[in-house]
Amino acid sequence: MDYLDELEAEAIHILREVAGQFERPALLFSGGKDSITLVRLAEKAFRPGKFPFPLVHIDTGHNFIETIQYRDDMVARLGEKLIVGLVQDSIDQGKVVEQKGKNASRNPLQTVTLLDTIADNKFDACIGGARRDEEKARAKERIFSVRDEFGQWDPKRQRPELWNIYNGKIHKGENVRVFPISNWTELDVWNYIRRENIALPSIYFAHERDTIVRNGQLMAANEVLNMDADDVIERRTVRFRTVGDMTCTAAVASEAFLIDDIIDEISNSKISERGARMDDKVSEAAMEDRKKGGYF
Repeated sequence: MDYLDELEAEAIHILREVAGQFERPALLFSGGKDSITLVRLAEKAFRPGKFPFPLVHIDTGHNFIETIQYRDDMVARLGEKLIVGLVQDSIDQGKVVEQKGKNASRNPLQTVTLLDTIADNKFDACIGGARRDEEKARAKERIFSVRDEFGQWDPKRQRPELWNIYNGKIHKGENVRVFPISNWTELDVWNYIRRENIALPSIYFAHERDTIVRNGQLMAANEVLNMDADDVIERRTVRFRTVGDMTCTAAVASEAFLIDDIIDEISNSKISERGARMDDKVSEAAMEDRKKGGYF
């Protein structure tokens, strides 16, 4: 076995543990490379049977169209169940208030929609593609990460995880966030995608796009960014290392048109993939604060 085989075996074991220990699990799907990798791992864990959980997407309404199209095509190909939680519904119901101004984003509003979707469907475990190498708050979390009845995470009250033994026992109202590829790195994910020949949304590869510079970052020019006369649109060759809401996901200048080029580019980069996420720059502890409030 090479190291990718070992990472794959660990992730499949975790997915099967979720299926065995929980009554109503779900796989949170963003359309990004990590959740796409999770879907491939789920295929290996459970085919030829159906997945023992639905796919759940929390849609801000400001997602890249390429990601939404990929999601719909993938679900149609797999024949699996998709549940979509809409941030717009949370806004219409008065549960959240949309931000105003040039830097307005729906990204922080996702937490309410996520928690409502979990409650409405009575999910007791949610599988996600977070990895420890992404960000220091994510590095703190266990693979089985317990959330309280309010969906909150307490980094000081985590269970020990010994070897590959995972404790999914929870009290009523609690749920567990599960991270099967927690021990993978960004390069591991890309090497696995190359080995498995996994198709990805086109925005992960270098392409020409209209962009603006916002807070020192290259952003996809779009009306959801509340652009004005100060925003100068320029056509650039870019790609996206991470995929989220258009209002918080920056592009990087790139000539990486093929997976091998991307792997070489990442190997030589001194900036993490989360360096292109505006939502992580709100404060030094931005991610940890969001996770404490129920964010994935």
